[in-house]
Amino acid sequence: MRRAGVELSVVVPVYNEERRLPGSLVGLGLALRGLAAEVIVVDNGSTDRTADVIRDQGFPVRLLDCQDRGKGAAVRAGVLAAHGRFVGFCDADLAASVDALPAVLRRLRHGTDVVVGSRAHPGSQVRARHSVLRELGAWAFRRSVRSLVPGVGDTQCGFKFFTHDVAVAAFEPLQTTGFTFDVEVLARVQRLGAVIEEVPVRWIDVAGSTFALWRHGLRSFTDLNRIRAVLDAEPRRAALLVPEAA
Repeated sequence: MRRAGVELSVVVPVYNEERRLPGSLVGLGLALRGLAAEVIVVDNGSTDRTADVIRDQGFPVRLLDCQDRGKGAAVRAGVLAAHGRFVGFCDADLAASVDALPAVLRRLRHGTDVVVGSRAHPGSQVRARHSVLRELGAWAFRRSVRSLVPGVGDTQCGFKFFTHDVAVAAFEPLQTTGFTFDVEVLARVQRLGAVIEEVPVRWIDVAGSTFALWRHGLRSFTDLNRIRAVLDAEPRRAALLVPEAA
């Protein structure tokens, strides 16, 4: 629900992030300094001290508990609880640097409905240390996703921001709870006629990801078929959106 006075809500999904999260929250707090912003950390069933780390921060952070497992479920819970005029999410490791936030906000303020960080953007700086096998899997995934989300070069970068109404329209019916949720979200916003713009990011592959190549990678391809079936079975909604009031 929108709340007057909050321009930007940033959702951070977490699972057992007691080590990486303190530094990330400091970086996020610095990036948001001077903005009417809120940070929502969604704990997705952590078994370590993640919740205690969040409570110890020197600036306000809302902590939500999401018992439905999966990154998509956690982000959905945070987005639907957000108060901001604009709503987005970033990963707990800040692999995509938050120094892209000013560019994101400029575009949202000037009428873009969805702004996504893209490692495929020619202006991006990407430092990755993936195996050859993972690179091949990513290439195959990008090819498979084109028919679902045409025109978007990078669907999986964990740095996406929306106007509030677009976010709610895309996340409320979301059925993908795992790592492939981004594809369903972007497919839904395209169906609504939303304007999507990709922006360059400074992206560094950070150790400690919970993404497992065999378990999550193979499931991602299964998820694409399921997302396609879900969307094909739904009636197309009327194009969204009236211009949002400031």
